[in-house]
Amino acid sequence: MDHPARPNDGGAPDLDPAAAARWCARVPSSSPWLHEMIGARMAERLDWIRILPDSWMSWSPLLAGEQAHRAVAQRYPQARVWLAGELAQATLQRWHKSTLPWWRRWMAGPRVPGQALSPVAGAVQAGQAVPQTVGLVWANMALHATAQPRALLRLWHEWLAVDGFVMFSCLGPDTARELRAVHAAHGWPPPAPSYVDMHDWGDQLIELGFAEPVMDMERITLTYPNAQRLLADLRETGRNWHADRFGALRGRGWRERWLRAVEQGLPRSPDGQLCLTVEVVYGHAFRPRPRVAVPGVATVSLERLREALRGSAASGRPHATDSA
Repeated sequence: MDHPARPNDGGAPDLDPAAAARWCARVPSSSPWLHEMIGARMAERLDWIRILPDSWMSWSPLLAGEQAHRAVAQRYPQARVWLAGELAQATLQRWHKSTLPWWRRWMAGPRVPGQALSPVAGAVQAGQAVPQTVGLVWANMALHATAQPRALLRLWHEWLAVDGFVMFSCLGPDTARELRAVHAAHGWPPPAPSYVDMHDWGDQLIELGFAEPVMDMERITLTYPNAQRLLADLRETGRNWHADRFGALRGRGWRERWLRAVEQGLPRSPDGQLCLTVEVVYGHAFRPRPRVAVPGVATVSLERLREALRGSAASGRPHATDSA
């Protein structure tokens, strides 16, 4: 079943908004291991930032990575943290239950398990106004899974205090390139949407009012003993949100046919493991101070402009006119 390309606000047009939204609203039993690994690498990049925020925003940590969230919370133990995103309330409830016995839960606010962590200030659902501006928006592995990434970046910009910064990671366009080739060879729809290049993310940050964006990326090669293990990982870390994916239930034997194609089509490491590329894009940028308002535009008639030019030519000196 064919689906027309979905126009969206600056992201990949072949991403199905409904499918992506279902994934972002799904409460996982545990954070995906790949997200945790990428979140740990992103947390190391906080060494580059000298700012010490007194409050910060953690975007959907159940999906983004609870251990990665804890690494940031340990770095800024005195800063209050707001939980945000579709899973904000679910996160709050899970952590509340895990930190206090039942007879004390009503007596104190929730904290993430561990020592010297940022105290949790509360939860903010996507689209809600933030109770206070924050010094950091932390968003691991989120942007590639939304159909409206520009709107999400704009929201994060609104949440940031002046001189605050956003730090994010997401999948890049080379992700699963080997699996895309297998699907193309068999005439199947793509296994994943097209992800945005890091340079495009940088351009969007500037367009939306961020300053000093820094983008970088890395390619990680994952290895698997067989196609079944690879499929299990794919299901843990995401779904196929491509708008042109097969739109109905597959027939008998599809799973086995897909597994055979992957076993035969994916490249292998020297020790015989199946190889799959993951491109990870990292970025951070600041919210600058507002620019000073420019005075109103002065209107000069064409005749007066001609007079000024004639006067400038007669004097032999260049004549400068102010414009706004």
